[in-house]
Amino acid sequence: MDKTSIPPLSASEESAWRALTYVANHLVKVLGEDLATDAPVTLSEYVVLVHLSEAEERRLRIGDLASISALSPSRMSRLVDDMAAKGHLTKSRRADDGRCTWATLTPLGLSTLQATYPTQLRNVRRRVFDPLTSDDVQALDTALWKIRIALDPVTPAPLPGRGPRPSPTAAAPSSI
Repeated sequence: MDKTSIPPLSASEESAWRALTYVANHLVKVLGEDLATDAPVTLSEYVVLVHLSEAEERRLRIGDLASISALSPSRMSRLVDDMAAKGHLTKSRRADDGRCTWATLTPLGLSTLQATYPTQLRNVRRRVFDPLTSDDVQALDTALWKIRIALDPVTPAPLPGRGPRPSPTAAAPSSI
């Protein structure tokens, strides 16, 4: 198929695309600003804390953290250094694999996550879910997972209405 034979977006597709690009470009910024007002961590730090809290042994390779957080490896490395300095995580190398650095959630990091969760939950509800009906949320969940799977076919799809996966502990909030 050459470039001239690609049909233009329909009016509905164009509208959805423009809304999606606006949300994608602005929601993280707004949620970050909301969190900065009331919480002791940035949105990027919060995302790292969530992913570590859900990981086996509350530990991930820094490269994997970068990938799942959509940050560059160098940005994630700097972020992990900052978070380690605050005591939210530790950095280490495993004896059996000295090629990569691991980040492990500390008790302080977990308690910071637990203290920040109500603020983040309030902000996510206000900015994303309060304007929607339950039918809207179901349709959004379905549509976004279809897009996510198209972008990353390796990640398994969740069960309908169940989100990405249950949190391994009740102490680990899963609302990013």
